[in-house]
Amino acid sequence: MSPSPEAVAHQEARERISEAAARASRVLWRQIDPDTIRPSWLAVLARVLLIVSGGQLASARATDPWLLALLTPTGEDNADGELVPEMFAGVTGAGIPLAQALLAPMWTTLTELGRGIPVAHAMARGEAVLDVITRTAIADAGRSADSVGMVARPAVTSYIRVVESGACNRCIVLAGREYGVSKAFARHPRCHCGMEPVTREHKPTPVDPKDLYASMSAAERKSTFGEAAVKAIDEGADIAQVVNARRGMSSAVVYGQKILKTTEGVTRRGIAGQRLKRFEGPGARAQSSRPRLMPEEIYKQADGDRDHAVRLLKFHGYIV
Repeated sequence: MSPSPEAVAHQEARERISEAAARASRVLWRQIDPDTIRPSWLAVLARVLLIVSGGQLASARATDPWLLALLTPTGEDNADGELVPEMFAGVTGAGIPLAQALLAPMWTTLTELGRGIPVAHAMARGEAVLDVITRTAIADAGRSADSVGMVARPAVTSYIRVVESGACNRCIVLAGREYGVSKAFARHPRCHCGMEPVTREHKPTPVDPKDLYASMSAAERKSTFGEAAVKAIDEGADIAQVVNARRGMSSAVVYGQKILKTTEGVTRRGIAGQRLKRFEGPGARAQSSRPRLMPEEIYKQADGDRDHAVRLLKFHGYIV
């Protein structure tokens, strides 16, 4: 489903908060002394904590005004309780105290130095970890507040996933999917995807991951999915099948040759598993003993024969 302008604006506002907090945190990180990393970081930690928790609070405070603007016109904004934005600050989405989580950049840098990594590289690694923690903590706080705000409104029966511009391939696959209002939001580090409520009167227009794919430039497709996956999708392969297959990607030796295979979708219930057959193991989780080829391997074996490549894509479940 496609998001409303209000949902897009809400999501973009949260991204701006995350970006500002990440930028401010980086400034403090770059001020620490590489020769005294631990005491230097601990000396500025309180300021960093204030920046990140402040971003979380700002993100959570945006929930009620957003839902009010979105649902008031339909007369569906009645809530069973009032959101408390402060409850979403000071802790990560995993329930870890934010102050504890913010020690990770320091420990990461010290560990890298202990392994003999050059100081500049170790510091850069710590900065990257800080960036992930900052952005993820703020996005999680905002999403959690959104979720609670929706649950508090009886008119909201479900929500749809709002995919950000430049999202990763797994998020694109989930674009527009609808979930029960109390269903936990699937996200990854630095994920900025959001959600939009669905009510009796407020029903966003359906959209498909294929539409998102079609709107991307060739460079964006290659960067997001990979060259071989793009080729498979352009040949007619299902986007979800191509993306999900890569979760279990590994190498195997078959008939004396090393190939790229995946374990994803090869059970009795999986599309590829139903086609490959030769199951080993008990029940529905039994896996096919035949390797499921990755698109890269399929194109290698097809050797430029498009018809044969399409047959293999279908046989291995990429085209349904």
